[in-house]
Amino acid sequence: MSFRDLLLALGVVTIWGLNFSVIKFGLQELPPLLFSALRFAVAAIPAVFFIPRPKTSWWNILGVGLFLGVLKFGLVFMAMESDISAGLASLLLQAQVFFTILLSMVLLGETIGRHQTAGILVALAGFAVFVFTATGGVTPLGLGMILLAGLFWAFANLITKRVKGVNALHFLIWVCLVPPLPLLGLSLWLETPDPLTLLANASLDAWLSLAFVSYVSTLMAFAWWGGLLLRYPAATVTPFALLVPVVGIASSAWLLGEQLQRHELFGAIAIMTGLVLCVFGRKLPGLRPAVQLP
Repeated sequence: MSFRDLLLALGVVTIWGLNFSVIKFGLQELPPLLFSALRFAVAAIPAVFFIPRPKTSWWNILGVGLFLGVLKFGLVFMAMESDISAGLASLLLQAQVFFTILLSMVLLGETIGRHQTAGILVALAGFAVFVFTATGGVTPLGLGMILLAGLFWAFANLITKRVKGVNALHFLIWVCLVPPLPLLGLSLWLETPDPLTLLANASLDAWLSLAFVSYVSTLMAFAWWGGLLLRYPAATVTPFALLVPVVGIASSAWLLGEQLQRHELFGAIAIMTGLVLCVFGRKLPGLRPAVQLP
């Protein structure tokens, strides 16, 4: 990976780490599905009127819009409303790294190294801490929603990988057209029949939160991420997300006063170790040879 692309990857994960605390601020005033719908609507309009549709299948646009926008972010925002802390959300959502590696192997025939196998196994021990022990930072429902969101994110990564020769930012803007209506419909059904009143009473903090997650996190960061996925194998790009929980946990402690319990810290260290093995384990003795699984 070139130095420029390395800086892009680091910039993306820093933005996404901060994004979890920013989302928490917005969720104090706006319900999750409505907030998520607004996020994509603001990101898409009016930009879509000035950006030509990328030369790729409508199915690719709809697929990423469904898996990433509606399913992944719908679940993340709902979980973060009251079922998971911002810091733990940033950590546990990185299950997408392992899901992407496994799905790339099964569906795309990409190779998996011994270091990636070791990393996945170590991380599973960390995830088990949150599954089998009581924790104040996440409920069982929140854990389930976040892990499912990670799986949907992995599917979106693989669809993005199929999109060749298009401008990543143009692709993302058109993808942002897909989620608003489904999310708004779900919000009207499950959350509030009168979203306009909520918006009229929203504070400046809520609108600033919406602006950050729409323009900075959605458009800029995901455009960079999509471009990286076009230039490099999924197993090379996605493990950079290991820095997201570092920024996420640090920023949530600073901005929201969140703290990890001792066993949560143990689980976090195991997950982070697994992520590091996936990225850097190739350099360790005995973990270098790659194997092609049937």
